[in-house]
Amino acid sequence: MIPSRELDRIIAEAIEKADIPAEPAELYDPIKYMLSIGGKRLRPKLCLLTYNLFKEDIGPEIIAPSIGLEVFHEFTLIHDDIMDRSDIRRGMPTVYRKWNENIAILSGDVMSILAYRFMAKAPADKLAEVLDLFTTTAAMVCEGQQYDMNFESKDNVTAGEYMMMTGLKTAVLIACSAKTGALIAGADKKACDAIYDYAYRIGLAFQIMDDYLDSFGDVSVFGKKIGKDILCNKKTWLLIKAMEKADSSTEREIRKIMSMKGDTAEEASMKIRLMLDIYRKLEIGRAALAEAERLNREATETLLQSGLDSTQLSVLTEFGDLLTKRNK
Repeated sequence: MIPSRELDRIIAEAIEKADIPAEPAELYDPIKYMLSIGGKRLRPKLCLLTYNLFKEDIGPEIIAPSIGLEVFHEFTLIHDDIMDRSDIRRGMPTVYRKWNENIAILSGDVMSILAYRFMAKAPADKLAEVLDLFTTTAAMVCEGQQYDMNFESKDNVTAGEYMMMTGLKTAVLIACSAKTGALIAGADKKACDAIYDYAYRIGLAFQIMDDYLDSFGDVSVFGKKIGKDILCNKKTWLLIKAMEKADSSTEREIRKIMSMKGDTAEEASMKIRLMLDIYRKLEIGRAALAEAERLNREATETLLQSGLDSTQLSVLTEFGDLLTKRNK
């Protein structure tokens, strides 16, 4: 198996050498900027990792599609930051803040097209399957984002609705990345399907950890402002679970906090502090960590009938552990 750091190096080199046009600079510079500011790059890494479960050599036939997955993911982030009015991404100004909203929209549009260019470099005998999976996934990600926006104006969102939304918005692209690597490597249907199901559950756990870190993370490590979800009353796993666990008095308190504007720095700080006090009282942070770990165990269980050998299983479970025990 190729070491994790070597996979990181391959991805970084491929992104640096990616064929992104120079002009017009206003269109393409934001793309280069977004790709250059790092991030976990877990989707291309997972794609290469699952490919490497079945084939040793990492070549253009898998590197290009893996980069396509990352380019598509980065496109969604550019547009998400506009919709969420986010100022910071990975400790750096978001694209629409660094340039402007119109440029960010158009650069994101081009990124979605470039993603297909990379995906289309999959081997000819696998191209139809790869593009069908990717196209279906891309539409589902947009569906998830729409549900997420719908929830902003909905008073009560259930845990089931949340899991459906985050399954679409986050988990399906992670699952697609994993299955794409296995598909291109020539893995059989049983293994490909098991790897998809595994990665889907890991994706759910990953998003719950993202919700957790937005409230309880270290900003210097997490790379984003803490409490952003609280300020915009985002229906995260933490907020939904808090509403479920709250008695009538605490629920009224939560709704009162949510009604706070947070327009000034002082008001924003107070709103975040008060909601975190509720979360701590109800032990929501601990519950989120437990749920992420449960999903990780469930993901591992889906692999037991996959036909993968012990080494392959170990590589995947180690990857899942890293995602569900992260601090950024």
